[in-house]
Amino acid sequence: MAHNDLMSIAEDVADQFLRGTKKYLPHVARLCLISTFLEDGLRMWLQWREQKDYIESSWGCGVFLASLFVILNLLGQLGGCVLILSRNFVEYACFGLFGIIGLQTIAYSILWDPKFLMRNLALGGGLLLLLAECRVEGRPVFGGVPRLNESSPKQYMQLGGRVLLVLMFMTLLHFDANFFSILQNLVGTALIVLVAIGFKTKLAALTLVIWLLFINVSFNAFWNIPSYKPMHDFLKYDFFQTTSVIGGLLLVVARGPGGVSMDEKKKDW
Repeated sequence: MAHNDLMSIAEDVADQFLRGTKKYLPHVARLCLISTFLEDGLRMWLQWREQKDYIESSWGCGVFLASLFVILNLLGQLGGCVLILSRNFVEYACFGLFGIIGLQTIAYSILWDPKFLMRNLALGGGLLLLLAECRVEGRPVFGGVPRLNESSPKQYMQLGGRVLLVLMFMTLLHFDANFFSILQNLVGTALIVLVAIGFKTKLAALTLVIWLLFINVSFNAFWNIPSYKPMHDFLKYDFFQTTSVIGGLLLVVARGPGGVSMDEKKKDW
């Protein structure tokens, strides 16, 4: 009984938060989601020579191809961010950013690093949710009766986006034997499972947002590290990637889990 009361109170608080922020939450979610692309695009601009030299030395591809790589990343990311924030050609912008993720995964050898690969996949999950959000539902026919399975692609995109998003949390699990780490792993695992299967989704996603915000500000505080130290760029990269995953979770909070979820199926029970 006490557990049910606590859950009801938590859901009431989450509902109040959603009612108060429903006009602004999707915009904040989109801004958070594209933040890592925005930061990386600006970095390509400000660190043009360093990025070009790194690609040239790593792949031995010559100045022209290395410069082309930097240009594609700069224009693709900044252009995609502008289109998404202005709500113009969002689908094309998302596909372009998917391409950037794939290109960087190969160019920076992320494919062989499980931690960074899972974070890139989580970032792709956020884009998938954004793609689902902008997808127009099919129009009803025959006097308002909808066509069967008209929104199935959107629903499965939402499912795929949720599942990919939770990969970020797999990189945050700590395999230490102390009580706090075990508790954190248990609670975190329970929450990511709830988001993945779509049960109590908005409450679970909002809780994960709060948890990620705390971790991001506490452990990725790049502003406390001098800019000339390598750790500054490493923490900055982590900070904005985590912020983008927060944006994806906020989209789940704002738009719901979609049709392929336990929350949706409960309505039929």
